[in-house]
Amino acid sequence: MKNNKSIIDKLTALWALNESGLGGFLHVFNSPFTGLIVGGVSILLISLIAYYAENKWQSIFKALVIVLIIKMAVSPYSPFGAYVAVSFQAIVGAFLFSNFSWKGLTLMVLGMVTFLESALQKLIILTIVYGTELWEAVNIYGAWVQQKLNFISNTSTSTFLVSLYLLVYGVCGVMAGVFIKNIMTIIANKKEKDFSLELETTLVKNKAKKVTFKTKVIWIWLITVALIVLGLSLYGGPLFGWEKAIYIVLRSFLILMLWYLVIGPLLLKIVRKYLHKKESKYQEEITNAMDLFPYFRQIISYTWKETKHLKGYTRFQYFMANSISNCIHFKVVSE
Repeated sequence: MKNNKSIIDKLTALWALNESGLGGFLHVFNSPFTGLIVGGVSILLISLIAYYAENKWQSIFKALVIVLIIKMAVSPYSPFGAYVAVSFQAIVGAFLFSNFSWKGLTLMVLGMVTFLESALQKLIILTIVYGTELWEAVNIYGAWVQQKLNFISNTSTSTFLVSLYLLVYGVCGVMAGVFIKNIMTIIANKKEKDFSLELETTLVKNKAKKVTFKTKVIWIWLITVALIVLGLSLYGGPLFGWEKAIYIVLRSFLILMLWYLVIGPLLLKIVRKYLHKKESKYQEEITNAMDLFPYFRQIISYTWKETKHLKGYTRFQYFMANSISNCIHFKVVSE
């Protein structure tokens, strides 16, 4: 049981490292699907915590609080939606693993549900910010393209794209469940391994990321507004024009300002107030988790070199499995 506690503590630290982005080993791949991969890694670690824990609800919830506190401290620029996504993954995972047996189907359901939540969250945000005009513009673009191609469909372009988007996320979620099952099998078959590493690392809060995040939001907003305005103005006929365009710009701008200046900070304040109350209770676990970050960063680097003889998907799979296994089985001097 003591050994399992040590493993759960290290899995919690890995989860926090993955969420906070410090030393993120996913950056090695420079993938455009980082969001999907980060979510996949999170549910993998939640699954492993449940696998090693006797009381799955209690262990996952405790790990979630620790992860959110570390995320709050290390990545204060994280939006409220990120806290919602992480919490949703943990709650669904705790529910499934507490009520269903350990089968591949449970893991696939976990992957599909959490990935669809992530997709729906993005769609809801887009609709709130840009209104129905966004989907009107998508339909107008679609009708224009169909006209050029002499192809007419009864299904609106927005319905098709949203359905395709959700289908892709759902399939990716199922595939993530299968992948997690394979990873857990590899980890279960590995033996403990000791590491003797010279560690020299400090925890750095990258302030540049905050600027990058804000800049990214601004550019996404500008490009989206431009596309909506062009679609409604150029292809929408006389009912649409600059009055409609100005309305879209002002509406989306006001909603974003309301979110970033009022609603977002208020919700984050409530979350942080709750987490600050829990911080003293889990202070030792939080400190221990953050102390493990330098170890993990070097172990992950070591594992990447260790799997260099493998190629493509096989290397990715064994790199993931071996990194987690090496991280949870290495011995700290004090242990």
